[in-house]
Amino acid sequence: MCYHTIQTKLALQIEKRFNAKIKDKSSFAPDDHVNGFTFPKTPIITNEDVTIIEHFNWGLIPAWSKNDDIKVMTLNAKIETIKEKPSFKDVVNQRCLIIANGFYEWQWLDSKGKNKVKYQIGIGNEELFAFAGLYSRWNDTKSGQVINTYTMLTTHASPLMAKIHNIKKRMPIVLHPEDESKWLNLTPIEDFAYPYKTDLVAKQISNDPQHLSLF
Repeated sequence: MCYHTIQTKLALQIEKRFNAKIKDKSSFAPDDHVNGFTFPKTPIITNEDVTIIEHFNWGLIPAWSKNDDIKVMTLNAKIETIKEKPSFKDVVNQRCLIIANGFYEWQWLDSKGKNKVKYQIGIGNEELFAFAGLYSRWNDTKSGQVINTYTMLTTHASPLMAKIHNIKKRMPIVLHPEDESKWLNLTPIEDFAYPYKTDLVAKQISNDPQHLSLF
């Protein structure tokens, strides 16, 4: 799973990397720790218009939802079951790129997770990349607002991620740059399930010497 991401790049760097313009720069703010459980707005590109970078809230609210309570359960979506789950099956063709340059995960050192080691993970050199995501536009009948939201897809963990995310053994789907357009252009979802993976680099953020040479 993945609930903590990093996006520390400047607006111009993002625009150059993704060949798109940020729609509302007043919403843009680099952040070295984006916590999904605060349901923040982060930059994404939807397949409605690949030339625009928008800010959607993390935590997908399906169009049929009566309220936004469901968002705490939809930060992530398992790629193996999204065509079956009511929250996601109606938006499988509403694809998006979730822009980041890293994420955090914790390795459990005991069965209850009381002792954990934190890792920062990315593609190396803190370069920008895109997670595979799905988005939704939800009409809040109380306020009359349209709330734009997204979820991040996860798959089985690679050997590297299985060592770090050693309890549930899941990982977010980090797209190869050349596959970003394929994702947006509705290449079958199954093509992005493990063993599809991007080479990742993990850096331990801890002073525990026994784990410094894990990778």
